[in-house]
Amino acid sequence: MNKHDLVSAVAASTNLSKTDAQNAVDSILSLITKSLKKKEKVLLVGFGTFQVSKRKASEGRNPQTGEKIRIPASIVPRFKASKALKDAIN
Repeated sequence: MNKHDLVSAVAASTNLSKTDAQNAVDSILSLITKSLKKKEKVLLVGFGTFQVSKRKASEGRNPQTGEKIRIPASIVPRFKASKALKDAIN
């Protein structure tokens, strides 16, 4: 399922127009992104948790040349599924 499919499914299940469903999906994704930028955890009970974590700098290799390269430290988004979500798909 891609974003377009999600918007169509939201529109169908909520009797919203596709435009309103698009706005709702965009708003939710934007709010999650803004919270993660502030390094806040987003907890959706029964679904999972979005949070950011620090990835340490590491050393990698260029696969074409074998040359060592330095991969800088970064902050990355993480998602951890809730037990309810895991149980629902198993």
